[in-house]
Amino acid sequence: MFNHSRRNLARWFTLSMGSILVVFAGIVYYVEVQDKLKGLDRLLYDKASVMAASVQYDLRQSPSNVDLNHVPLLGSGSHPLDKELAYARWYTAQGQVTRFFGAPPPERLAVGPGFLTVQLADPLTAEEIWLRQATLPIKGRSEILGYLQIAAPLTEVQDGFFQFRLVLTFAVPVALGFIGLTGWLLGGAAMQPIRQAYQQLQRFTADASHELRSPLSAILTNAQVGLLSTPEDEPSHESLRNIVDSAKSMSALVNNLLLLARHQGRLAPESLKLVNLNVLLKDLAAQFTKLAAEQNLTLTYELSKLPIEVQADPDLLLQALENLLANACKYTPAHGVIHLRLVGHINWAIIQVVDTGIGIPEADLPHIFDRFYRVDTQRTLESGGFGLGLAIAQQMVKAHGGQIRVASTVSKGSTFQVELPLKPHYSELL
Repeated sequence: MFNHSRRNLARWFTLSMGSILVVFAGIVYYVEVQDKLKGLDRLLYDKASVMAASVQYDLRQSPSNVDLNHVPLLGSGSHPLDKELAYARWYTAQGQVTRFFGAPPPERLAVGPGFLTVQLADPLTAEEIWLRQATLPIKGRSEILGYLQIAAPLTEVQDGFFQFRLVLTFAVPVALGFIGLTGWLLGGAAMQPIRQAYQQLQRFTADASHELRSPLSAILTNAQVGLLSTPEDEPSHESLRNIVDSAKSMSALVNNLLLLARHQGRLAPESLKLVNLNVLLKDLAAQFTKLAAEQNLTLTYELSKLPIEVQADPDLLLQALENLLANACKYTPAHGVIHLRLVGHINWAIIQVVDTGIGIPEADLPHIFDRFYRVDTQRTLESGGFGLGLAIAQQMVKAHGGQIRVASTVSKGSTFQVELPLKPHYSELL
């Protein structure tokens, strides 16, 4: 139980912190990408400014006569910028291309002013390359002279992004591992006081139950002796009988509480024995057939043809199954039928207790294994129950690594199914 809670704490801690880490890594990566692109945009803008400063035009003509002969890359002079730019293009104010450097451009300007990431086929290798493109309007004194479009490869930036993603790919899982380990350690530290408090409560319950058994036994013995020595017509006889009934009831309650307190969690492997369920259930069916007959009930059983064996504490397992059968006998009207079935399934031994009893309302099904929970308080008190039988059955089954399920329909009956882990070699035979 505590290990399960600790795993849940560690799992939720890792999930929450891991989500924060992944979101944080995504934000950092996004900011890094935007920062790199802004840096490249500034570089493109500076280069475009240098080229725009070389544009010459005649103010006496309208529209102005633009001279690009002294513009780097586009003119006839040196090309100091050609190592960093993939292409440069000059479009007129009407969007018609007039000069270009690099890959052949479209005849008309197809995009508006601004920065854009584009994909282009390398004319030499035919490989697709990514470019950062800047399209800037070049203005004269009173009018737009044209549009200058330049682009630089994103290869270096993409390499940086790849390195960054590679770092995140290794760093994030490692960080998640450390977060999970931290969550496990913190979960253990958080569970420690709860474990101690629970163990103290469990020890108190066991001690109190044990100490109550002796006085209850003394009361029961003295009351029974009083009954034997008192004629039935004496006034004290009825009082003594009530004392005996109450003492028996209290003794059963104390025994149930002691059983619950002693067997929390999984059983130690050294306490388990190889139990043949076919033999155990056959003896149990014979035991309850007589009890069912006294209540005008019919008990049948169906066992697997193959022997089914599990590692179990036979006494505790028998206690769980007795509780289920006693519960079926208690809440099945006269002339009803109770069926006990044992079948083998992959890795599991399945035991079913099926009755044609009064059934359990759907709203009560999630709670019927809770301690002291009664579906019908008045009915349960009349039958002498404390609401611990099913809780004990569930705890005993879980102590063996199994599970218990229930399906029920009011006025039609209930089916309790116990699933116990099989020995590995038996699962291969079934």
